[in-house]
Amino acid sequence: MNIVEKILAKASGEKRVEPGQIIDARVDRAMMHDLTGPRVIDSFREIGVEKVWDPDKIVVIFDHDVPPSTIKAAELQKKVRSFVREQGIKHFYDIGRGGVCHVVMLEKGHVKPGELIVGADSHTVTYGALGAFATGIGATDMAAVLATGSIWLRVPEAMKFDVRGSLPDHVYAKDLILHIIGMIGADGATYKAMVFAGEAIEKIGIDGRATICNMSIEAGAKAGIIEPDEKTIQYVRERTNEQFTPLKSDPDADFEKTYEIDASRLEPQIAIPPRVDNVKPVSELGDVEIDQGFIGTCTNGRLDDLRAAAEILRGRKVREGVRLVIIPGSQEVYRKALEEGLIRIFVEAGAIVGGPGCGPCIGISRGVLADDEICISAANRNFVGRMGSPKSKVYLASPATVAASAITGRITDPREVVEG
Repeated sequence: MNIVEKILAKASGEKRVEPGQIIDARVDRAMMHDLTGPRVIDSFREIGVEKVWDPDKIVVIFDHDVPPSTIKAAELQKKVRSFVREQGIKHFYDIGRGGVCHVVMLEKGHVKPGELIVGADSHTVTYGALGAFATGIGATDMAAVLATGSIWLRVPEAMKFDVRGSLPDHVYAKDLILHIIGMIGADGATYKAMVFAGEAIEKIGIDGRATICNMSIEAGAKAGIIEPDEKTIQYVRERTNEQFTPLKSDPDADFEKTYEIDASRLEPQIAIPPRVDNVKPVSELGDVEIDQGFIGTCTNGRLDDLRAAAEILRGRKVREGVRLVIIPGSQEVYRKALEEGLIRIFVEAGAIVGGPGCGPCIGISRGVLADDEICISAANRNFVGRMGSPKSKVYLASPATVAASAITGRITDPREVVEG
């Protein structure tokens, strides 16, 4: 079996599972946030169960509209806080104590190799970076999980991406996953698992692996996953004392299809609106002037992302007429960025730094776009109206490319700034 099949076999108590099989699987961890939480709670009440199946296996994180920007948002968050107290859920990260849910889940030790994790958010697939099978589910499905601790799943076919070589300087995990999505299309992995392997993947750190798995959903994947190695084991053991069982594919495991990619040939990539899979190398883009740059989110708000941006921005200035919004992915990332002097670099460059949260990525606050404005973003989606006005445009890129573009005022290869 491959790693996906092994994890789902373990979760369902089966000796073996096969693609297409429907299983009843026990969940190791369930997550919801301030935007999905209220709907989950309403559905949970309708089921009629008084207590959740295991309050210690549920994680609640406020991140989407923080601090709340409307009275309605504040009331909904109050509702979730009340549910957390009522159910005795101890893993609750309120405003100022956590950050973006998919960053917090990894750094606080709530994800372990070999586990089955569900979240009421599509980017739950991020946790595959640590060798877990993680997938997003809807509010009613999550309510059933809270009530029973289990879920029906169809075992997905698995696609393997064998990435060889090494990423060149100033080319990052974000560029790699954009290239892959452009290669297979936005529906190229619908209800399939994307397994990332090879020499280049092994060289990428956990932050970069999280970026890759995070965006597997943009190709329609049910899950994105990277087999656990020593980097994974060390990362997890630094964050939890709980036992875990890393799983790996058998040498003769079957995959529906295998793609081979030479990482050394990649250059910075850009996803052109309004599709994540409309991807071109930056050299083929032409002259695109920008109004705003945005660095943050569950895709690129981790410490390595801020370091890459700071390398570009150090000693340079954001171009007049351009806004650069930077939002660290969590309180922990923010603190470390302060300690390393990254925040100072951002502020001196002319960027505005916000508290951890989703904000601009979903067009809620702190960077919403007006008609006809163009933003280059390190987020995960560039759909019509994603960051504000449906007449605005969002291009996707790595944090380094966003930083370089903010300096020049047009979408720019970071190597042009560093080497120029």
